Amino acid sequence: MKIDFPRVPYPTDAGKFWQLVRLGGELRQFHLLESPKVEKYLTQYPVDGDNRVTKPRYEAGRVYINNTQYFDGVPQVAWEFYIGGYQPAQKWLKERKERVLGFEEILHYQKIIVALAETGRVMGEVEKVGA
Repeated sequence: MKIDFPRVPYPTDAGKFWQLVRLGGELRQFHLLESPKVEKYLTQYPVDGDNRVTKPRYEAGRVYINNTQYFDGVPQVAWEFYIGGYQPAQKWLKERKERVLGFEEILHYQKIIVALAETGRVMGEVEKVGA
C-alpha cells in the first residue's frame, strides 16, 4: 500500500483531523460518483458518429475514442491520474475497445473525468492540511 496509494497525513490536532475527515468524505463521494459535482461536466462530446471505441488517445485536451470522435475539454491531470497502480480514465476506455458506447456510458465517462479532476484538487488540499 505504501507504493500504490497516496499518503494520508497523520493529524496533529483535532482541527486538522476534522479537515481531513471532510476531505476524505469528499473523496469518497467522488469515487462513488455520488457527489452532485460529477453532474457538472467539464467535457463535451461534440462529434456524431458510431461511438465505437477503437484506440483511445489523449491529444491537446481531447480524448479520442476513434479517428473522429472525442471528449473535448479533458484536463490532462484526469487523463494521467493514477489510482492503485492504474489510470482509470484510460483503463475504462481500453476495457471497452471495439464496443459501441451508449448514451449512458458517454455520460458516465464524463462523470469519471470530473471525479478524477476533483480528486486531484482534493489531494492537494489534503497535502496542505498535512503540512
